[in-house]
Amino acid sequence: MAKKYFYTLLTIIGLIATSTAFAQTRIQPNDARYSTQSIEGLSIYPNPVVNNSKMYIESTKNAPKEVELYNVVGKKMFQVTLNSKELVLPYSVNAGIYIMKITEENATATRKIIVK
Repeated sequence: MAKKYFYTLLTIIGLIATSTAFAQTRIQPNDARYSTQSIEGLSIYPNPVVNNSKMYIESTKNAPKEVELYNVVGKKMFQVTLNSKELVLPYSVNAGIYIMKITEENATATRKIIVK
């Protein structure tokens, strides 16, 4: 019985310490590292896309884009820098649902991509 109370007390102390650590590392509203702007006129098509086929990523600025693709677990599948609007998905990307993160200059956007 004493062990149970001891472990419960340790758990409560751990939760308090964790919440205090998170409170100290709050993101400041004006911190440039964490500010996100939407990419103006972002268009990704076709969606759904067939594996190993072309996708097109366009925006108003048409600047180079950093594209990252994550699976639903959060594992990065691939990363590429696009200087044009055309992206060919590699064979390593199997059918499923993915999250695509696009960064253009100081703006970032995420989109859900379905691969057939």
